[in-house]
Amino acid sequence: MKVLMINGSPHTKGNTYIALHEVEKQFAKNGIKTEMIHIGNKDIRGCIACRSCATTGRCVFDDAVNEIAPKFEEADGLVVGTPVYYASANATLIAFLTRLFFSTSFDKTMKVGAGITVARRGGLSSTFDELNKFFTISGMPIASSQYWNSVHGREQGEAVQDAEGLQTMRTLADNMSFLIKSIALGKKEYGFPEKEQFIHTNFIR
Repeated sequence: MKVLMINGSPHTKGNTYIALHEVEKQFAKNGIKTEMIHIGNKDIRGCIACRSCATTGRCVFDDAVNEIAPKFEEADGLVVGTPVYYASANATLIAFLTRLFFSTSFDKTMKVGAGITVARRGGLSSTFDELNKFFTISGMPIASSQYWNSVHGREQGEAVQDAEGLQTMRTLADNMSFLIKSIALGKKEYGFPEKEQFIHTNFIR
């Protein structure tokens, strides 16, 4: 079992990495393999709604999105970490997630998702909600913790001082590991729920 971890911070070893690494260490204790990819400092543009991915199965911009898509397909779970900018996630990360989720046609149902937010003080909850929307629109269960998945820290390295935040990260990894394993057992024993044919409606016709 494997979890793909995305570091959406521009800083490779900043506070977002500290939070993600705490989760990564706890996953290892639970026998869950991980791969962490740093995309926060990459040149990733936003979606232009060309819809070419509907026919090619790939994003028209051949960058980290197409490179990471197969890793996402193979993974049992996805953890996304970001610093908070103006009560929102890093714009590079949002561009990456928007194109990754939209351009990939594989079934994401029952892949477990978790968002992690890091900030000096405020904007954590709104950013946490922003990340969770990518999971819930895709049929992905969200792993919870003992509190909202957030860690505090401004200057590089300060996150190590947030004892409660780091405990929240470890609890998240424990709960997510259990959920991934439980879903695997449930799939084997009962199979996934049958899906109805999707009904597309528009507000204006």
